[in-house]
Amino acid sequence: MFEEFDTDRGQVGIGTLIVFIAMVLVAAIAAGVLVNTAGFLQATAQDAGQESVNKVTNRVDVVSEHGIVNDTGDGLAVDSLNLTVRLAAGSGSVSLEDTTIKYVSGTTARNLVYDNATTDADGTKLGNVSKYDGAAALGNDGLNNTEFAAYALEDGDDTSFPVLSGQADRYEMIINTSVVEGNGAGVSTGDSVKLEITSRSGGSTQVILTMPQQLAGKNDNDPIAL
Repeated sequence: MFEEFDTDRGQVGIGTLIVFIAMVLVAAIAAGVLVNTAGFLQATAQDAGQESVNKVTNRVDVVSEHGIVNDTGDGLAVDSLNLTVRLAAGSGSVSLEDTTIKYVSGTTARNLVYDNATTDADGTKLGNVSKYDGAAALGNDGLNNTEFAAYALEDGDDTSFPVLSGQADRYEMIINTSVVEGNGAGVSTGDSVKLEITSRSGGSTQVILTMPQQLAGKNDNDPIAL
């Protein structure tokens, strides 16, 4: 009887040990899955948080804006928009090559990208962007209706153009409205243009420009405050 009792106790002990080991293995596997999942979620949350911060901070500020008045053949009009920009407070570097401008007027909506063919390597010399580069005789001298140009007013290290790399940098962005509008006549008095400047990381700056009601007394290439 005792032998049978002892045998039964041994069999129960081995079975319990097997179940215990199985439970430990299952728990270890589950813990590993939880740790991996937690790490993945943490990394994803950090990336999402950084992207959100970049969308808010990595952008440009518009310091000032003005237009250039010209006689387009149908009278005086503003056929060039000039925006002086700098880095927004707390922003990292912003490259104009990766920056887009959404241009919306009463008759036109376009997305504009940077054209580096109109500026020399260090950004200090700007070509004639008032012309349309679709004309065979002009080659790359000018802009088409999906481009903007820029040059350096002030470049802190003299080597970063077209990247805004410091708070001291000041670049001027130029939009040929006569070409963008496609009418050869720019934008007229009283017209409004909405611009949304968006950096590569998604940070955006909006500005609304209203053309002056009176251009009388202005000459070709005269600047006018907007």
